[in-house]
Amino acid sequence: QVQLVESGGGLVQAGGSLRLSCAASGRTFSDYVMGWFRQAPGKERVNVAIISPRGGSTRYADSVKGRFTISRDDSKNTVYLQMNSLKPEDTAVYYCAAGAVLTRTLSSYNYWGQGTQVTVSS
Repeated sequence: QVQLVESGGGLVQAGGSLRLSCAASGRTFSDYVMGWFRQAPGKERVNVAIISPRGGSTRYADSVKGRFTISRDDSKNTVYLQMNSLKPEDTAVYYCAAGAVLTRTLSSYNYWGQGTQVTVSS
């Protein structure tokens, strides 16, 4: 079992930045692929970014490439999402998730946090 707790969400103006954190506890964090997903009101949950175990590989949704950066600190059992140049369309609940396969497919992730709200005002 892995327990995940997100933090760092909030209200920010367009063009601003936020850094989300996801603290993990339970089984060996460094063995897991970690992903950030988001769900806007009335829409499906979609992947934003993923990072491989030990951070050697990352992948991003086209909508956030060049603006968002995923990273991890295995010594702190934490994964981060640095979000810059935020847009109103980035408004969503952001979730972190842990899985075993390096994929952006939602169904491959076994463990989920409770989510943190990000609201970007225009």
